[in-house]
Amino acid sequence: MECLLDYTKEEMIEKLAPLGIKGYRVEQIFVGLNQGKTFVEMNIPQDIKQTLANNFASQPITILDKRISVDGTIKFLYRLSDNNIIEGVLMKYKYGNTLCVSTQVGCRMGCKFCASTLHGLVRNLTAGEILGQVVTINKFLGGKLGENRMITNIVLMGSGEPLDNYENVTKFLRLVTDKKGLNISERNISLSTCGLVEKIKQLADDGFKVTLTISLHASTDEERKELMPIANKYSIKEILDACHYYYSKSNRRVVFEYVLVKDKNDSFEDAKKLAGLLSGLMSHINVIPLNSVEERDLIGSTREQAAKFVQMLSKLGQSATLRRTLGEDIDGACGQLRQKYIDSNGNLN
Repeated sequence: MECLLDYTKEEMIEKLAPLGIKGYRVEQIFVGLNQGKTFVEMNIPQDIKQTLANNFASQPITILDKRISVDGTIKFLYRLSDNNIIEGVLMKYKYGNTLCVSTQVGCRMGCKFCASTLHGLVRNLTAGEILGQVVTINKFLGGKLGENRMITNIVLMGSGEPLDNYENVTKFLRLVTDKKGLNISERNISLSTCGLVEKIKQLADDGFKVTLTISLHASTDEERKELMPIANKYSIKEILDACHYYYSKSNRRVVFEYVLVKDKNDSFEDAKKLAGLLSGLMSHINVIPLNSVEERDLIGSTREQAAKFVQMLSKLGQSATLRRTLGEDIDGACGQLRQKYIDSNGNLN
């Protein structure tokens, strides 16, 4: 059954007109859906509620489980309408609440430090399923729309490669920034990619101004190929050229994620190479000690070594920070909670 949250207000008008639902009722439905309401919860006539329920789904996801960290981070396990499972993370900061959302069920990129990719790509999420994560958690926190919204920032860094689901992800960006909906500014949205060069350029050409975040994790193509199969298709130079292009179009600095793996990419020489690569690009580097994944044999660098790595980068003139560690006690690695649920329940479609 189609989910109405997949549609813009204009598309909703077209969808509902043949059912006799027009005018301000459509706007009521659009706003209600973005508030996380089901048809039953909306302040509309009973006959319209029934008509909607007979033809459409309202909310595309439900919270299956959640785990709360000692630091307040909450990891959510969501069930989709077809019983597939995805996850997300709510991180609480002084400036507001950041929600990490998934864009695919599983992932086909094969990065060796990520649990999301262990079963490959199951399917893409629709725009409404991505939006549904934000809508559901905003409601969970007691948020509404406008000034009463509880989600302030979004990171597309959950399971999946966002640019491998380009059409649905960019439609999600249009939906979540809609002034009649959640109205979250693109400047408060980060999109993380392993580096699909053509799609980075398309994102720029299509006029988006989200914070582009590149999962780099190595300073040479040879080292990157050991961690990320996508490096066999795109060189670091090609990715950096695409980043320069994105900056020229959006005027937004690019963020580079650099996961530190013990004795593989955490030396002073690695820092020196990385600083050289990013020279001349308006950028920032997030240094992250690897979250170990049980099914992988990689070991993360210590936080002490990570701090030294950041100091090296700073001395070399790069803007760099050591990412604050949140949710270590609740399966913090991407895809880890979903993977454990699948292993114990056999619930993979």
